[in-house]
Amino acid sequence: MKITDIKTYLLKVPLGDQRFYSSQCAFPERNSLLVRIETDTGICGWGESGQYGPGEPVATFIETVLKPRLIGKNPLDINVLWEDMFTGIRDFGRKTTGIEAMSGIDIALWDIAGKFYNKPVYELLGGAFRKKVLGYATGCYYRGEDVLDYKKSLQNLKDEASGYIDAGFTALKIKVGLLHVKEEMERIAAIREAVGDDIILMVDANHAYNFHTAKRIGKFLEEMNVHFFEEPVVPENIHGYKTLRETLNLAIAAGENEFTRFGYLELLKNECLDIIQPNIGCAGGFTEAKRIEALASAYHVQVIPHCWGSGIALAAALQYCATIAPSPHTAFECAPENSPMIEYDKNVNPLRDSLLTETFSVNDGFVHIPDGPGLGVEINMSVLEKYLTKS
Repeated sequence: MKITDIKTYLLKVPLGDQRFYSSQCAFPERNSLLVRIETDTGICGWGESGQYGPGEPVATFIETVLKPRLIGKNPLDINVLWEDMFTGIRDFGRKTTGIEAMSGIDIALWDIAGKFYNKPVYELLGGAFRKKVLGYATGCYYRGEDVLDYKKSLQNLKDEASGYIDAGFTALKIKVGLLHVKEEMERIAAIREAVGDDIILMVDANHAYNFHTAKRIGKFLEEMNVHFFEEPVVPENIHGYKTLRETLNLAIAAGENEFTRFGYLELLKNECLDIIQPNIGCAGGFTEAKRIEALASAYHVQVIPHCWGSGIALAAALQYCATIAPSPHTAFECAPENSPMIEYDKNVNPLRDSLLTETFSVNDGFVHIPDGPGLGVEINMSVLEKYLTKS
């Protein structure tokens, strides 16, 4: 079997008045960069990358740098191809765009392998510890015409959080970092009141804070019984992460903005995190995500992957979650203490909800892992064409 072509599809969906903010920026659209690898047998594989920032540079990197290295190669030589790509771009692409491009290709290669062997990716990666994974709703962003006037939207925020619980989720991750700390505390307290004390609550700042501000709000998060505090400070602040971990009585999580095992090694050896969050579509694909997990296990750090993008990204994260060993092992695993969770972004996203021919099943807070060949999902090509950005 040989690779005959690699195609990229840049998808964009304008959100209009449904746009939302994190601490860092507005989201006026949903976008994804899908990767399709074709072979001379007719078997094709799908991957996803380019989830952070514009997808155009990643698409260009795939087309001009990686594709020429892969045409004519055996797609089942996945590890060989990963090493060939990485060593080929090491001088100029060890982070960000280069590794994102590799990630989408690697996911698509594993999808091809699963279809070739008629097995889900999780079987090819060594088997499933679980067939369903606890899902946590990601929501409670900043919305509305006057996005900084949080008091106007406080009731809507409570209703939104309650709606996720009514939909069956037992865990929720909310956003902070856009407003003053005192205002954020009011938002967090309102959400905790709305969902009750039994719901697993997590908070994501998207690296909005300096150290002393993160420590201040972190102390409040302890009072609110928050399970983990995600990206409290910028990714480069290694000492800040380490000190917050030593200071606060809640888990510190990060890693969505890191790439390959070499990047995660710095976070792990400096004892920065309780939870690392590799994104399969950015950190190096399945091949590197399994290495990152092995590295984390050596440091006794839990892996809970970050997930953002289309239905392909979610399917890939679910396949990965199936293969993550309980950390540490117990007779009956218990999420989130020693078992992974899956991030289920609940903002408007037709690229997740309409792009695939099948939908993801959520029951009693758990998301079922697709068990078909490869990623276990297929693209609805008419939907893809609808949202395809024409060059």
